[in-house]
Amino acid sequence: MQVTYILREGFSGFKRAKLSTVAAIMTICISLLLLGSFSILVLNANSIVQSLREKVEMEAFLGDHLSPIEVSIVRDSIASLPGVREVRYISKEQAATIFKEEFGEDIHRVLDFNPLPASIKIFLSDGYKTSRGAASVYNAVKQIKGIDDVIYRKTLLEMLDRRATTFLWLIFGIGVFITISSVFLVANTIRLAIYAKRKIIKTMKLIGATRSFIRWPFVLEGLVQGLVGGCAAAGILFLVFEYLAEWISAELSDFVLIEPIYYGAIVAVGCVLGILGSAISIRRFIGTAVVHE
Repeated sequence: MQVTYILREGFSGFKRAKLSTVAAIMTICISLLLLGSFSILVLNANSIVQSLREKVEMEAFLGDHLSPIEVSIVRDSIASLPGVREVRYISKEQAATIFKEEFGEDIHRVLDFNPLPASIKIFLSDGYKTSRGAASVYNAVKQIKGIDDVIYRKTLLEMLDRRATTFLWLIFGIGVFITISSVFLVANTIRLAIYAKRKIIKTMKLIGATRSFIRWPFVLEGLVQGLVGGCAAAGILFLVFEYLAEWISAELSDFVLIEPIYYGAIVAVGCVLGILGSAISIRRFIGTAVVHE
């Protein structure tokens, strides 16, 4: 009997207070669109930063006097260093071929000899694609005998580290602000629907109804509103990104790919927002407004 009453009252708001119910659903939908768009922006920005870090390579140039055995020893020494994921030897002939591919000029037609040194390309492990991690590998490689010079995009890594830290604090602050604002807006919108039923709540309290008995129908109503608002927000975001996918270039398409589970997360967050909004509103209302009626 109690479960039947909770279910009936939980869905009654869609008939009795259509305007406030629609307002609550729209508020949840708009809040989730803000949260969803912001989180997608954060995820894609992080993907761009990671892709830039992936392009950072270190290259160690070898002395011309090294024998094949010494080159092999140097290569193995670099490969055994902490933070080194992979090494690749580039001979003088391969360096000339790369030069021709990149600049369109054959070095042998310009000069009578090949001035390009042999080198070893160094690919860093994930935890070392930072300015500090790359610097530690750089210093270690410089100590190896037979290495003439080592280069890598130090300025880019330092810039990424500085911007990443600033960006992290910025998105944290914005995320907290949007989340708190969303809960506040949803709670106040649902509170209007609860206020419309204040006389019913007062009557139920007078006849001895417990707080949980009064609260559960509103919590269920908030859950349903959150579910509907979440589905609406997920549907809108899906359509928007499907439209964008048709207009952006192939290079950028990887940064706007949204996993299907993400839309399910939006619906779940919508349900949580609805429950939180109802719980906060009914708690304040039962604790204050009804007592003074």
